[in-house]
Amino acid sequence: FPTRRSSDLIDRNRASATSPTMPAVERYTGVLYDALGIESMDAAARAFLDAHVVIHSALFGLLRAGDPIPAYRFSHDTRIPGASLSKLWREPIAEVLDVQPGFVLDLRSESYVHLGPASDRSVFLRVVSDDGSGHRRALNHFNKPGKGDLVRALANARIVPESVADLVDWSRSVGIELVPGADGELELVV
Repeated sequence: FPTRRSSDLIDRNRASATSPTMPAVERYTGVLYDALGIESMDAAARAFLDAHVVIHSALFGLLRAGDPIPAYRFSHDTRIPGASLSKLWREPIAEVLDVQPGFVLDLRSESYVHLGPASDRSVFLRVVSDDGSGHRRALNHFNKPGKGDLVRALANARIVPESVADLVDWSRSVGIELVPGADGELELVV
């Protein structure tokens, strides 16, 4: 039997086709979105987000920041009877990301990357902490504020890097430490 909480979520998801919508970047919540601080962004930074930021939804696929979506509860590990989210999304997401021109900075969690890999022109961002002796440790849930801060800085500066080198040069100029990591990765040191 579903618990009260799961039945509430089922009801919310059933109503999503007719419920009110709001921009994806405002709909989603949590520490990443708190750090992004959409409510305090000026119009130009907000327009930058709408034009350059894509959010990966387990339910809707790839969304622009300004795409209107309803309230729902569905994540990368949601189980659907008779279906696999990775089989559902892998090819469509890979196709969309593959045709994006230029460099793609992939800030998704590894769980969402598994649902649809980015192109060869992308670089995965891993957030790490430095223990002071040069040893770096990847952060789990605590990586999200760093990602939100980075996207906010990019939006406020309206920077569209052409390459990893461009992004690293810009980040250095504004006091953000981005360094090459494993092949196809950048490390954001927080």
